[in-house]
Amino acid sequence: MKEAADKVMVALDKPDAALALALASELYGTGCWMKVGMELFYAVGPAIVRELKARGFRVFLDLKMHDIPNTVRGGARSITRLGVDMFNVHAAGGAAMMSAAVEGIQEAAAHTTAAPIVIAVTQLTSTSEQVLNEEIGIAGSVEDAVVRYARFARKAGLHGVVASPLEVAAIKSACGSDFITVTPGIRPSGADAGDQIRITTPSDAVRGGTDYLVIGRPITGAPRPAEALENILKEMTEA
Repeated sequence: MKEAADKVMVALDKPDAALALALASELYGTGCWMKVGMELFYAVGPAIVRELKARGFRVFLDLKMHDIPNTVRGGARSITRLGVDMFNVHAAGGAAMMSAAVEGIQEAAAHTTAAPIVIAVTQLTSTSEQVLNEEIGIAGSVEDAVVRYARFARKAGLHGVVASPLEVAAIKSACGSDFITVTPGIRPSGADAGDQIRITTPSDAVRGGTDYLVIGRPITGAPRPAEALENILKEMTEA
């Protein structure tokens, strides 16, 4: 199941380092990634990334940078020096902003730091077509909006995008099979969808060709997280 574990990013959405590291310890040795998002990073800062890296985990830093190009360039430099394996920006910031993130990585990586993968958020998996059209102000289907952002992200030099599993095929068709897709909105059969709208099961996500699956509550909220992860990996392997 190692190949399946390489695709899984566990969302450490915890309010403090002790809880996050306890969960990480339960999953140590599985080969999965750890995703550090806003709740954990804003609570404890960069130290949690350093600690996870010291324990041998690959880390996806999920802060969704969205600002003027110069600010994002500086943020990308700092994140690269922190040693994360992947981070993201918002595609809605535009091509110049996304290109600035790449420049920031290159500037920091020139000083012997390994360059992380950088991806762009297209549309959140909690976004419905109604919200996209009426509240965000983008006409058309969610898939069209996602693919449009993915094309700009590739042109700007990014490695891939965050999107729901439902849009993976269209993204790969538009941007190439080597363009990375990171997909939240993963729910095993029978699991509560929570606040996610565009979701699918782990097996369907694998069959759909995604590169990475972000899974939070079905693992982190389970009574036995390691067992929950193992069951998901079995489902993915069978797919």
